Amino acid sequence: MTCSKVDGILFEKLITSGAMNLKANMQEVNDLNVFPIPDGDTGDNMFMTINGGLPFLKSVEENSLCLKAEALANGMLLNARGNSGVILSQLFNGLSKGLKDLESADVKQFASAFKKGVEQAYSSVIKPVEGTILTVAREAADYAYNNTDERSTINSFIQDYIHEMANSLERTPELLDVLKEAGVIDSGGAGLLYIAKGFNDALEGKEVSETTNETKSVNLDFSKFNENSVMEFGYCTEFLLQLQRSKVDIESFDIQVIIDYLETIGDSIVAFLTGSIVKVHVHTMTPHKAMEFCQNFGEFLTLKIENMTLQHNEVVKKEEKKVKKQPHKKYAVITVATGEGLINTFYDLGVHEVIDGGQGKNPSIKRFIEAFEKVNAEYIYVLPNNSNIIMAATEAAELYKDSNVYVIKTKNFGQAYSALSAIDFSCDEPDEIAKMFEESMQDVITGMITKSIRTANINNVDIYEDDYIGFTDKTMHVSHKEKLDTYFDLLEKLETESKSFLINVYGDSVTNEEKQIINQKLKEKYPLLEAYEIQGNQEVYDFIIILE
Repeated sequence: MTCSKVDGILFEKLITSGAMNLKANMQEVNDLNVFPIPDGDTGDNMFMTINGGLPFLKSVEENSLCLKAEALANGMLLNARGNSGVILSQLFNGLSKGLKDLESADVKQFASAFKKGVEQAYSSVIKPVEGTILTVAREAADYAYNNTDERSTINSFIQDYIHEMANSLERTPELLDVLKEAGVIDSGGAGLLYIAKGFNDALEGKEVSETTNETKSVNLDFSKFNENSVMEFGYCTEFLLQLQRSKVDIESFDIQVIIDYLETIGDSIVAFLTGSIVKVHVHTMTPHKAMEFCQNFGEFLTLKIENMTLQHNEVVKKEEKKVKKQPHKKYAVITVATGEGLINTFYDLGVHEVIDGGQGKNPSIKRFIEAFEKVNAEYIYVLPNNSNIIMAATEAAELYKDSNVYVIKTKNFGQAYSALSAIDFSCDEPDEIAKMFEESMQDVITGMITKSIRTANINNVDIYEDDYIGFTDKTMHVSHKEKLDTYFDLLEKLETESKSFLINVYGDSVTNEEKQIINQKLKEKYPLLEAYEIQGNQEVYDFIIILE
């Protein structure tokens, strides 16, 4: 079909098709990871971000372009994860602003909105880097906008957009040395291209196999609640509420009205407002009362009620315990980790909430906001422990208004461990405490070892698929066929003889025999070194080595 305008119905088709095309090509995007380690998740992050916006988009019944674009942007923001996902959400947030008050848009208006999206995305990044998704989005939007004239259609605009995006993507290695060295194009730009190609599929009338709301079946043990049972724990009640202008003044709406009421009928309350969407979680004996009260302000987008007695496994029990709001405090610390041992280590160091995430499973902005609610503190310090999580944490901190949130830009477990070991809240000066966090993580070195997923040459280190590789942050140091050869060679490269302390954080794959060999050789080669070990149980990295 040839279209001269985009209305709400067509916009929904474009976005849905774009999301599904990205989903079909997620693994290819993941495999473009610069470092050849098994944590390439750009495709996953981008898909979960845009997919998280689809229920919001589809909840708008009016054939209104601006309302659907705004709903999509709100949903994507809540579900954004990873740098690529956050930037993608900002692209669509800017697009929404460019379509404000437009029930439909002609080609020039639509093209202008794409440029507005680029402006928003660039402004959301403290230090924009060319050769990334930002460049690809900017060059494509500029080219397609400049090519529009009175003969243009939405179809020709999208085709121009895709044409230049593909060209821009091929140029990314010339703009970014790490891409050129790794022999890959930018993964975020590739994900955006698949979304754009999905737009074109919709315009060409191709059928979209939509699987956006997949759910895994849960086998509940109904024997735990029968005709003789007494309701003791109540219902875990969660919903998304779309505020309605016919019911409430959205601009002046105060979320505290809902919180105050929920406190009279339940506990474990999490409630926050993003745009015109309210997210609610509450444990209550009377879920219908929560629903009836909140329906005074809007209508439900999603709704889930679960009998908390029907805990089908220990994982569910642990998750329910986690959502309980903690007693109010002045200071709280939140960090991100994966692996039971690492998570427990952080709790032992005094962390108030550990978000399960890291390499390959970046937490969303919504997950950070829920953690802020849970720790219930006046001042919150967040340690993301991964460069791909910092942006989501920062966006969440800016959205959250009930606490003063400091994002300490830790990029790995070693920096967080060092900072937490040295921190002291007794000075009772929030800014000084943040400064202490920053200073105490500066001198630590964190080495990591894992298996390579492809052949590459990085930092003049020849790497072959399935080799063990050792690196610090973005610097590759060693590569060997054998795990322990890689471990000891990495220690050499990191000048371990000049260090005083070493902590080995062992992953799931390290055997007791390998630990014994390591301990013996450390004593022989580095007799003055104080060495400790943590059973981290992390999956991606065989070893995390902390040196101070």
